[in-house]
Order: sequence, then C-alpha cells, then structure tokens
Amino acid sequence: MRAIKKARKLIESDPSSAISKALSKLVLALETETDFSLKQLYDLNIDDFDLAMEVMKDWRLDRFYEGKAKVIDVALQASSLK
Repeated sequence: MRAIKKARKLIESDPSSAISKALSKLVLALETETDFSLKQLYDLNIDDFDLAMEVMKDWRLDRFYEGKAKVIDVALQASSLK
C-alpha cells in the first residue's frame, strides 16, 4: 500500500491522534507549499516518522497522483476538528 493511502487511512481512523495531526499538517503544508515544523516529525515514534518520510517521497514522485486529493480532503477535515 502506498504511503499516501496509509496516511489517509490512519487520519480517517483516528483524526485526533498525534500521528494523524502531524500527517494532516504535513499534507496540507506540502499541498499549499507552506512551512512545516520538522519538530512535529521528530516527536513521533520511529514507525510513524518513517511513514511521514514515505509520504514526502511519494508526494515528490507523484505530483498528480489521485490519492493525494483524498488525503488532502481528509487532512483538511481532521485539521478543522480543533
């Protein structure tokens, strides 16, 4: 399963978790080309950190990948749950 799809499923399953919040912010920063604090990634456990790194790799490789639209939508929904 692609990292972007894993991220979407993780955010959907528990949008209030630390990893979901970090991934949501990361996805939105990548999409809008805004700044993102790397500290949020360093605070994650190693498996979640690795997933975030894979999301960035996938994002870079697949600029027009349709799965990005889904994860962006989920990230926006999760970030508005404050």
